[in-house]
Amino acid sequence: MFKKRPILFNYFLFALLSFVLIGTLHAETITLYSGRSKSLVDPIIQQFEKETGIEVKVSYANTTQLAAKLLTEGRKSPASLFWAQDAGALGAVSAEKLFEKLPKSILKKVPKTFHHDDGYWIATSGRARVLAYSPERVKMEDLPESVFDLTQSKWRGKVGWAPLNASFQAFVTAMRAQVGEERAEKWLRDMKANGAKAYPKNTPIIEALAAGEIDLGLPNHYYLFRFKKRDSKYPVEQTFFKAKDVGNIVNVAGIGLLKSSDNKEAALKFIEFLLSAKAQQYFVSEVFEYPVTEGVIPNANLLPLEDLFKIVPTFDLNEMDDLEGTIKLLRRAGIM
Repeated sequence: MFKKRPILFNYFLFALLSFVLIGTLHAETITLYSGRSKSLVDPIIQQFEKETGIEVKVSYANTTQLAAKLLTEGRKSPASLFWAQDAGALGAVSAEKLFEKLPKSILKKVPKTFHHDDGYWIATSGRARVLAYSPERVKMEDLPESVFDLTQSKWRGKVGWAPLNASFQAFVTAMRAQVGEERAEKWLRDMKANGAKAYPKNTPIIEALAAGEIDLGLPNHYYLFRFKKRDSKYPVEQTFFKAKDVGNIVNVAGIGLLKSSDNKEAALKFIEFLLSAKAQQYFVSEVFEYPVTEGVIPNANLLPLEDLFKIVPTFDLNEMDDLEGTIKLLRRAGIM
């Protein structure tokens, strides 16, 4: 027969179990909709959890899909935060008044160009559109000067793009704002007629260039650096178009606090963490993106910010809220 345990031991065991249970029930949790891929941001999310004890439940998906999901869920969304791959998706959600206005203490951490005019979202890192190419098949002096030159017959069937990708759709939104709906639609139709090859996202564009499927591609700047990190002789290079060309648009990844959040204090801590020196250095050193705050050690692979801003077109990220209009245009042009 088992011996009866002392009353004091039973009391201690009950107290211990109660402490564990209460701690579990009161553990802070936030839900994050992330249009940023897990391979890129999971390490920094884990670091936040480790340092704060706040659990982050992440739902990963395409940025455009998550924006559409939020528009459907509205104020009943289970999400606390939306971390988007581009300003266009943030603008679309902001336009529906689903974001909470961020406090000035957070907004002042970045330049005004890197947050919503009224403070409803804030950038977490910067990314530039570039022209990637095969140096084995295209000489530097033969590269097109403008993104509009890609429709020339000599590039027939030799250009890769990712029309279903959120960053490309944000680029088209920027093009519409820069040159107008009519010219943007003509470019899309001409690219399709010229045999542009569609890929699901940016990474396959880089791989297709190396494999000889295409000679030119339109990705974001940081994808190639990941390949170069593993193999410095990877047979792909990249450059910018001529100064101020719309093909050089600089977009941002950014985040907004949803009004549906049931733990806004913890959610704001996450946003502050993404703007901390530690997180910003991670984006620069490991993800090869541009910082949005000062005091970050530069990455030698990246064009210095002062030089970058000399070649990018003047553009207000707040003009990128018409994601729906871009989707309609892509469908009208037969791209999706």
